[in-house]
Amino acid sequence: MLRTVKFGETSVIVSILTEAFGMQSYLINGVRTSSPKIQNKSNLFQPGAILQLSVYHNELKNLQRIRESGWSYMYDHVFFNVAKNAVAMFIVELLAKCLKQPEQNEELFQFVESALIRLDASSDQEMANYPLFFAANLAAFLGIRIQDNYAEDNRFLDLQEGRFVQSRPGHLYFIGEPFSELFSKVLKITSADELGGLKMNRDTRRVLIGTFQNYYALHVPDFGTLKSLPVLQTVISG
Repeated sequence: MLRTVKFGETSVIVSILTEAFGMQSYLINGVRTSSPKIQNKSNLFQPGAILQLSVYHNELKNLQRIRESGWSYMYDHVFFNVAKNAVAMFIVELLAKCLKQPEQNEELFQFVESALIRLDASSDQEMANYPLFFAANLAAFLGIRIQDNYAEDNRFLDLQEGRFVQSRPGHLYFIGEPFSELFSKVLKITSADELGGLKMNRDTRRVLIGTFQNYYALHVPDFGTLKSLPVLQTVISG
């Protein structure tokens, strides 16, 4: 569940990453009322929710309908822990900015679902590094993976090229030492199990996550800026 937009007096349009159909928009009528029963239903459709859906799907329509809905996974912490919720909102916004077409991608869906479930159970150290891990791995699914060719003679990360280079680029979209080496360490992480061993302070994380934002802005059309980033950078400790 990625985004909710008000529609009319009582309805909403929700954007959802689905396993079977990719990104889809669904019209849900009558959820914005004072009825406790309806309000309970509307609680399902909040950003980051992992849902089980039965839908009516028509490939000729841009707006679909949901037959039945319920929880697929109930979080223990993500909706209630301020820091974990901030990470989840970063993940949701990043996905919403990058996924524009209704293309099925089961591997991407499974990655996102697993990432959110693992975030819910993560330690503080793992959680602090989670945005970096997610941003690095999502780029691979989008076909814009950053090449991890950092070496003694490749110490500058060129964001336009998406790889490490020998000399300082002739533009502003790059980072150098010590951040480039740490960025390379992030790129080497293939499992959330490794996040607890990635040691860095809050200021370093701010630089690296800001670098990811700049990278996505260069390679994803109409990306803009992440509204969730200032909150994330405030609540994630060193």
